[in-house]
Amino acid sequence: MRVSRVTVADVGFVADFSGALFWEQQSLLVVSDLHLEKGSSFASCGVLLPPYDTVATLSRLAAVIARHDPRQVIALGDSFHDRNAHERLSEPDREALAALQVRRNWIWISGNHDPALPSDLGGVVATEVAIGPIVFRHEPTGASGEIAGHLHPKARVPTRGRSIERRCFASDGERAVMPAFGAYTGGLSIRDAAFARIFGSPGFMAHVLGDNRVHAFVASRCY
Repeated sequence: MRVSRVTVADVGFVADFSGALFWEQQSLLVVSDLHLEKGSSFASCGVLLPPYDTVATLSRLAAVIARHDPRQVIALGDSFHDRNAHERLSEPDREALAALQVRRNWIWISGNHDPALPSDLGGVVATEVAIGPIVFRHEPTGASGEIAGHLHPKARVPTRGRSIERRCFASDGERAVMPAFGAYTGGLSIRDAAFARIFGSPGFMAHVLGDNRVHAFVASRCY
């Protein structure tokens, strides 16, 4: 499988087709916006969705952890869809999450959906984390060296006479916004003004998630 990379502030990351980043030198895996228990949150409001999003998201997370075997994992905020979502985790899902944390340093970054994470989830909770020149936080500010989530970037790209829309990493080499990892998460087009405020121009790259690799496009080619 061809390895795709995203560079931020001269640090190279493996861009996994699942939507995770892996920093090999730090043995660090980064995921964003899991939105666990989004299905049950919608159900409580009368919007019925198949109640399998947490199982699907944790399964994908287990697969990418198995591929890279990281010593550290950072979840970049909105890991849970609402303030009480962790209380709705089933016992099997709770056990699956605990198993992923074994022998790993696990950091939960607080997000706007889950600003007050409890201490019984395993790992530690932080508002942001700095490692070398890289700062990991939930909401992007546009600062150099920043890796953030929150915006759920997606891109529509032309291919063989038609177009496809996929989640993507957005990066200009100095900063990056990660795609949402959760099974039920939507996306915001990288042509939205929110990305212009971060990157300044459409000259940044969209690293689009494919079935088994990541494909790079200049954002101005996407729509």
